[in-house]
Amino acid sequence: MHRTVLAMLARAAEEYRDRPYVWGKTEGGWASLTFNEFRNTARTLAAGFRSIGIGNGDKVSILCEGRPEWVVAEFATLFAGGISVPLSIKLQPDDVPFRINHSESTMVVCSANTREKLGSVLKKLSRKVKILYVDADEEGLGVLEREHGLKRGKRLFSYQGLLETGREKLPALDAELSEIEKNTGEEDVVTISYTSGTTGNPKGIMLTHKNYYVNVQDSVNIFQVPSAQYRTLLILPCDHSFAHTVGLYAALPRAIEIYFVDARGGGMATIRNIPINLRETNPVFLLTVPALSGNFMKKIQDGVAAKGGIAKKLFDMGVRAGMARFGNVHDRPPVLRRALNFIPHKLADLIVFSKVRQTFGSDIQFCVGGGALLDRKQQEFFKAIGVPIYQGYGLTEAAPVISSNTPFAHKIGTSGKVASSVECHILREDGSECRVGETGQIAIRGENVMKGYFKNEKTTAETIRNGMLLTGDRGYLDEDGFLCVVGREKALLIAPDGEKYSPEEIEEAIMNGSELIEQALVYNDHCAYTGALLTIDEEKARSRIAERGITTADEFLDEVKADLYRFQEDSAYARRFPSQWIPSTFQLLDGHFTEENGMINSTMKVVRPKVLEAYQERLEAMYAEDGQNHRNEANRRVVRALLSLK
Repeated sequence: MHRTVLAMLARAAEEYRDRPYVWGKTEGGWASLTFNEFRNTARTLAAGFRSIGIGNGDKVSILCEGRPEWVVAEFATLFAGGISVPLSIKLQPDDVPFRINHSESTMVVCSANTREKLGSVLKKLSRKVKILYVDADEEGLGVLEREHGLKRGKRLFSYQGLLETGREKLPALDAELSEIEKNTGEEDVVTISYTSGTTGNPKGIMLTHKNYYVNVQDSVNIFQVPSAQYRTLLILPCDHSFAHTVGLYAALPRAIEIYFVDARGGGMATIRNIPINLRETNPVFLLTVPALSGNFMKKIQDGVAAKGGIAKKLFDMGVRAGMARFGNVHDRPPVLRRALNFIPHKLADLIVFSKVRQTFGSDIQFCVGGGALLDRKQQEFFKAIGVPIYQGYGLTEAAPVISSNTPFAHKIGTSGKVASSVECHILREDGSECRVGETGQIAIRGENVMKGYFKNEKTTAETIRNGMLLTGDRGYLDEDGFLCVVGREKALLIAPDGEKYSPEEIEEAIMNGSELIEQALVYNDHCAYTGALLTIDEEKARSRIAERGITTADEFLDEVKADLYRFQEDSAYARRFPSQWIPSTFQLLDGHFTEENGMINSTMKVVRPKVLEAYQERLEAMYAEDGQNHRNEANRRVVRALLSLK
């Protein structure tokens, strides 16, 4: 068996020839490429690539939003014998040159949305890269020519123009492309995917054809994906390893239709288009990350709250009843509890939840969550309203899927069962194996483990030992064989006696339980008590101030303190966290953690080292003489500045 990505596409083009593969929104509506059309288009573009000197071993960086042309460009790179370098469109301009230079890319694919970002860093690139511009936008091409001195046909190429060149050259290059495809081996590198770089320079993760092939088979098998019945709207960016494998590549063996969110007009337009596109495309499933599903949950709750009256009462009653009825799903609650909550849940489902689900289109069955820890409350909420999120776990170095909950094995609060091809171990600090239920570092062995970090043998050797990938994540295997991930090794809270605890679940609980708190970073580095850095939702803060007649900063700080502990009123969190790790105090910040200031990375995770560095003084103030008192002068100054209180 030829275990390559190209072989998967060849089989899909033969078996599902005229079924749609990728869809994009155009001026004329939704337009698709069938599996056969897609393969032919990618080979044609590959002929264009070869004709301009892109060939064996060359790297092609793709700095572009998710769209059919993104996928065509990647496969064209592979057909031409090259290696794809997916780049996040959310990268700040200063972060782009390192990745292009380090990967030794000879061409960069960009769009109207990323043209300006790429243009601003061209002088920082170590070589004169070629640029492929994917939009049919003469003005955009003109800007690249005029402002950056790029000549068409030399360094600057349009997507349609290079396709036309490929059509002309394909007859002469067809045999050459077929030979490249035939000789592509499973150990050959498909992509160099850069980490988000939370500390130091990012690392280039080399994933092979075998890595992707095995991970795709695991993914479709554990979900028992039927052939030619599923479609999804891909909201996550294509460079995200979860979307790359479980979206773009897993579509091949099962003929999943991939729709891309309409990104014409840039980031804000994309956000506005998501609810519209959901209704237009009616996905069967969605891929999500906690930041995205959390946003969905808050919008649903706010929408219901705005209606008020009977609708809100029914909704709240139904969510509570659903949570009680389903429990953690795997261990069924007592019969009496299920019976008592059946009718309230069904009534809410019939009257309210059925309408809420229309937000996701008419055919939604489930979501799959990855990217970071998904808070238990989110999982219970979405199960209750009838759109379960099956939480999984993985990392790019593992291509990325390691485990996942599924409709066939689901336990809320866990990251599911480990994939069949993956060998999972939980290790103590001395390298010995943990007992069932004992927390340690998660380590895996399998054919999904990366080839290594590009041009970084030292870190590769530190990360892969005796063929085993050390993930840097902490977790345990429970008595039912479900993997429970508790957080990153490097993000641990540490007590004065050296005891350690992961903060992520507490942070999620705080944010989900509060109306005012938008972001929370819990902190303890050998300190007598735990503290938190908080940002607030200013719009909701002003509503609270008006609603309760608050006139002073101290009164508002009391509200924030009450909100900080609101999660403890929820049965899902009752007695869940040891008291020493629950924040005793907080420092309110006058800004937010964003991608622009580098405190949120491209996968929507908080970059803890950046936050801790930026707010070092506030952290120190938390442990100063007046630090444990939330009504401290630093907090008052922030409230006065943000909300104009006395």
